[in-house]
Amino acid sequence: MTRVRHDGVVVVGAGLAGLSAALAAAPARVLLLAAAPLGKGCSSAWAQGGVAAAMATEDAPALHAADTVNAGAGLVDADMADLLAAEGPAAVRALAELGAPFDRTADGGFAQSLEAAHSRARVARVKGDQAGRAIMEAVAVAVLAAPHIEVRVGSLRNLLQDAAGRVRGVAAEIDGTAVEIVARAVILATGGIGGLYAETTTPPELTGEGLGLAALAGATIADPEFVQFHPTAIDIGRDPAPLATEALRGEGARLVGADGAPFMHRYHPDAELAPRDVVARAIHAERQAGRGAFLDTRAAVGERFAEEFPGVFAACMSGGVDPRRAPIPVAPACHYHMGGIATDADGRTSLPHLFAAGECAATGVHGANRLASNSLLEAAVFGARAGAAARDAADAGTRVRRGALPPALPHAALQSLREAMSRDAGVVRDAAGLARLLRLIDGLEAENGAAPSLVAARLIATAALARTESRGAHFRADATAQSAPQRTFLTLSDLTPLKYAAE
Repeated sequence: MTRVRHDGVVVVGAGLAGLSAALAAAPARVLLLAAAPLGKGCSSAWAQGGVAAAMATEDAPALHAADTVNAGAGLVDADMADLLAAEGPAAVRALAELGAPFDRTADGGFAQSLEAAHSRARVARVKGDQAGRAIMEAVAVAVLAAPHIEVRVGSLRNLLQDAAGRVRGVAAEIDGTAVEIVARAVILATGGIGGLYAETTTPPELTGEGLGLAALAGATIADPEFVQFHPTAIDIGRDPAPLATEALRGEGARLVGADGAPFMHRYHPDAELAPRDVVARAIHAERQAGRGAFLDTRAAVGERFAEEFPGVFAACMSGGVDPRRAPIPVAPACHYHMGGIATDADGRTSLPHLFAAGECAATGVHGANRLASNSLLEAAVFGARAGAAARDAADAGTRVRRGALPPALPHAALQSLREAMSRDAGVVRDAAGLARLLRLIDGLEAENGAAPSLVAARLIATAALARTESRGAHFRADATAQSAPQRTFLTLSDLTPLKYAAE
């Protein structure tokens, strides 16, 4: 395998967190390793709702931070929430300066939507449901124009470490050639784990590779059991499922059964604007009971649908549903991973010279249940902070070990895993299902080796089995009460005793 030395920072991942990190690392040289051409294959480009930030005169960062803490079901790091909310308005303005075409009010301010669990309308949007794509287009142009950034399309295969465990670069495949890139710092911005689930709203390529590789290298992982399921994936048989943005419910759309009767008032006083975990479980329960679940936008949006929510409209029409004339069939689907590689406020992980940002990282800002539209904000704020910190990392100047590359998981094995993850580590979980899932993972690992995606799935399942309570997005049908709030921190070496203690 060819080895090259890069005098700077390697950023792995080209979603908003990775691009923000690459820009902020200037003037250090950055090699940006993207799994697909910029704007493709990342959740950031698929985000519909927008970016949450306290921009309005009647709002304040303290209110945004409080909503973030309340949504997180007791596990949010309050200092991180304060930081995110405080830096949010500047982050949105910076994106606008790069060319992100946010919707504006008549006086030139930012038009903002109300979404679930927010006490104020504070979600800056683009053409109703086009925020992610428009923001990514603007930021990608800035990255391609930046003289300190080199973009290469390739895949991450492993992390390089020295004898002391410090991360010194990456093993990758670029243009069909295996290469080891030695660098003074690595930032993982590899996205989430949605591709581990059969029902997902994210790009299916996102199977937790970065999370798994970091765990294999010895990094501390935080809160892997907390997986958010978006309540209103459009149920038209697609993989991945298109999304009906939460902004529709903010506009007044109602969730109804097959008989047309609303049902959310039976589950929460905030009805359609209850926290996502509540809405997801309500829809799951209605579907399990045979009553069905549909999003009725006819009165709230009606004939304005095609103009105000063009992405959702196109997805519905492609599946034979005209949302101006009929309710949209919906179902919960894996949408976001609150857990990930444990980091501090500057993206530092437990491994020297390894940083992480975006969905693959766990700053503690989301707790057990992410507040709507905080994900793009987190990517921009903490991506930039990680880039600035990695820029100043010193070259360790030690020998780099050459280890064996972890195996890839064959397609058939991945499909088996996806079905099991949706069944046993989905919206509603119990000990029997999680133990069954872990036995499947044991078998797949015996056949295929410790593939990073299997490692990521094992982290989720083992921590979910060990958390014998229901909290936020983690709901145990066999343990519905709550214990004292406590975050999960573990390494791969902790999994076996944790697994058997839980069983």
